[in-house]
Amino acid sequence: MELNSFQEKAAQELPQIKLRFSEPLSKHTSFRIGGPAEVMAFPNSAEKLAHILKVSKELDIKPVILGAGTNVLAPDEGVGGLVVCLKDGLNGMEVLEDGRIQVMSGVTMTRAAVFAANQGLAGMEFAHGIPGTVGGGVYMNAGAYGGEISQICESVTVMQMDGTLRTIPGTQMDFGYRHSILEETDGIVISAVFRLCEDSIQAIKGRMKELQAKRSASQPLDLPSAGSAFKRPVGGYAAALIDEAGLKGFQVGSAAISSKHAGFAVNLGGATAEDVKNLLQQVSDRVFAASGIRLEPEIRIW
Repeated sequence: MELNSFQEKAAQELPQIKLRFSEPLSKHTSFRIGGPAEVMAFPNSAEKLAHILKVSKELDIKPVILGAGTNVLAPDEGVGGLVVCLKDGLNGMEVLEDGRIQVMSGVTMTRAAVFAANQGLAGMEFAHGIPGTVGGGVYMNAGAYGGEISQICESVTVMQMDGTLRTIPGTQMDFGYRHSILEETDGIVISAVFRLCEDSIQAIKGRMKELQAKRSASQPLDLPSAGSAFKRPVGGYAAALIDEAGLKGFQVGSAAISSKHAGFAVNLGGATAEDVKNLLQQVSDRVFAASGIRLEPEIRIW
């Protein structure tokens, strides 16, 4: 393929880093939606990420950071500039003392939960079915079934846009519902330390198996989605409000509210980002008309 000037410049400046040009974002998001990224970089170390940030500054471009893309709606027209994908690149897990583990940001939450279980460390069972990365999980304080990152996070190491590292105690992360301080800063999660507690491997895996059975029974795991479509509103639950408004199975284009779980928006095959955005807007409007409660997307719309 013939490269444009920015792509050629990126190839020259980042020779040691795996790059893809005009890479479909649909390959890197769980919705399976999204046009091409002009340049996509896949660093496999913090040092290479720091180099990417240095070059980005020189090229006067701000990179977009992507993990597993499980909570992202990428635009149909794609993304200009640079997308940096950390999934599987910033890899590695280790056991520390006192029931703690350190996990790199590109590791999936599921892998981290299994790793903890295999060490006889409990507290990450809730994360076993969350498909995103640890970096994304920390960024949005991911949670499920009563557990969330804030309960176990001792500290987070982030990289500033100038390539320097900073460690933030969990108590200073301003964790809230699907929120952390990182939403107001430019810090990129490099790794996190989780404080867990000892238990038998059999008991931990038993709890994980129970939660996975609940997920399989209630969630549309057979269709592309980005997990919960809406944040939990004050005074109710999104899925219940959508169901009460008669919108289970409601469809716009090839995007629909799941007929299995009203909290999920799914891609029935060939859905566009516009389909999904229109679906979310119409559902929000109709729920507001029916209940007076305004639903806000949990999905990150690029």
